[in-house]
Amino acid sequence: MIGYFCLALMVGMLASCRTSTGSGTTAYMESATSGGAADFYPADAGWGDATVRRAEAAEEGATLFTDQASWNLPGANVSLNDAARMLAGMGPARAADGFADVRRTEAWRRHQREMDKMWSDYEGRHERAIRQWAAQEMPDLVRAQTLFYPFSGPDFLFAQAFFPKAETMVMCGLEPAEGLPMMNQLSPTEVSAGLATLRTAISSVIQFSFFITKDMRNDLVSSRFRGVLPIMMVFMVRSGHEVESVDAIRISGDGNPVITPVEAGGAPGLMIRCRSPRGGLVRVFYVKQNLADDSLNPGSPFLAFVRQVAPGVAFTKSASYLMHESYFSTIRNYLMNERSALVQDPSGVPYRNYDLNRWDLRLYGNYQRTLPLFGDGAQQPDLAQAYAERRHGALALPFGIGYLYQPEATCLMVGRRR
Repeated sequence: MIGYFCLALMVGMLASCRTSTGSGTTAYMESATSGGAADFYPADAGWGDATVRRAEAAEEGATLFTDQASWNLPGANVSLNDAARMLAGMGPARAADGFADVRRTEAWRRHQREMDKMWSDYEGRHERAIRQWAAQEMPDLVRAQTLFYPFSGPDFLFAQAFFPKAETMVMCGLEPAEGLPMMNQLSPTEVSAGLATLRTAISSVIQFSFFITKDMRNDLVSSRFRGVLPIMMVFMVRSGHEVESVDAIRISGDGNPVITPVEAGGAPGLMIRCRSPRGGLVRVFYVKQNLADDSLNPGSPFLAFVRQVAPGVAFTKSASYLMHESYFSTIRNYLMNERSALVQDPSGVPYRNYDLNRWDLRLYGNYQRTLPLFGDGAQQPDLAQAYAERRHGALALPFGIGYLYQPEATCLMVGRRR
């Protein structure tokens, strides 16, 4: 069964394994304490006058969301977090249940059962092993407060597994960022179909640690739960986060995040604010950004934004070997020349691009070859030789990651700039 599924999985990937990803973002500056009007970012944070600043609700019980209607966010007694929990197959966090009618349906009860099973599988197959390994092998990077995750799509799940203390994340992909549907206007059939499509969209990342790009893009436009927002919200609440706000953003020409109206086709980006399981404030930016050279240059607003908001550690996996191509040189050079650390699987920056005089590289797993369907250009015989000779302190990895998801043949590269 697994072998047949993998074959279908790879066929689905083949159609999209050379698809570029990326786009621009915009964000809200928010108060760190409820009821206050202070900006979350200090005055000297370098955001520029064009940045829209947004304070939290000044009165106890007042709504936190300033643009509720455009995102179809829940009303008075129902928080955005409750909507996220409903989509995740979880009960309400508090006594009031604004989605009681949905939760009483057999479609939602089935959704709950299947989501519980998927999450149990993810925790046993991936999360616990990743957390234990990361704490032992890269404790300095686990403490990183910022993270840049190119080619991520909506994969908040593995970002928080490897980097649970990150307070600011910048993620990007080509997938759309749209609002939530008005639940009270959906028919039972639309709700059932939407929940089923949501499960389908996340099933491969739960089991194999990566999305099937072509299938995911179809899933994200085929139901009323469209775009990356529902998936990211599900991953947040299932991993113990509490979603507080969602804002539509774009990146200004000077690299500052600014609030933007939500239009019919969605937004250029999102800023999702949530609380971590430890209670800390987390800001997650998702930007719809093409990272190919014809859409990205070293002085682009997007990279200026990343430099400001999320310097330091970068993470990438299941990146379709795009950075092995000549026309992804800008993002490849940026990661090699400006990031302090890079954690990646072999689908990211090629091993040959590491200047070992400037990078301290550690290898994990047992890389032997890339899946043939990605072509000869994605093969890395020099990396296979490094593993065979046990260079860079090569050690076994207790979990699979990326396209090479079997632990005995997987690969993870942890690089720190000297």
